[in-house]
Amino acid sequence: MSTAKTGLDTGLVRELASILRDADLGEVEIEHEGLRIRVSKSSPNAPAAIQYAAPAPVAAASAAAPAPAAAAPAAAAAPAAASHANAVTSPMVGTVYLSPEPGSKPFVAVGDKVKKGDTLMLVEAMKTFNPVEAPAAGTVKEIIVADAQPVEFGEPLIVIE
Repeated sequence: MSTAKTGLDTGLVRELASILRDADLGEVEIEHEGLRIRVSKSSPNAPAAIQYAAPAPVAAASAAAPAPAAAAPAAAAAPAAASHANAVTSPMVGTVYLSPEPGSKPFVAVGDKVKKGDTLMLVEAMKTFNPVEAPAAGTVKEIIVADAQPVEFGEPLIVIE
């Protein structure tokens, strides 16, 4: 794979592989100017796998016209988010846990009354368990996430009214 054929900076790929190895990561991905490079390893003894997507040719810009149709599903998702008006959102990217340890009783269930400051669930990020606390007193109306589910920053987790 030469730079002339693909437009790919192999030095960048080597640097990403080095970061992957040095930081003991499973995967690293970057995107810049339409070029996305992901370097990952499947197991500790396997060599790193490299994937990249070349930028779309400029002539293909006219093919991007159907994009408004893709906006329709996003618009359909907006009412779902609006229905969670009183939702407590994730304070960070991580994995949500509904109970203090596997197999134990969840912190809260639908119908439970909670007080301000009660722990509702945990979000694990970088091997640190961060409590998600009730911002106000109320009743748990809906638990939106499942146990051990990955969550994004600001994603609705639980509805308290």
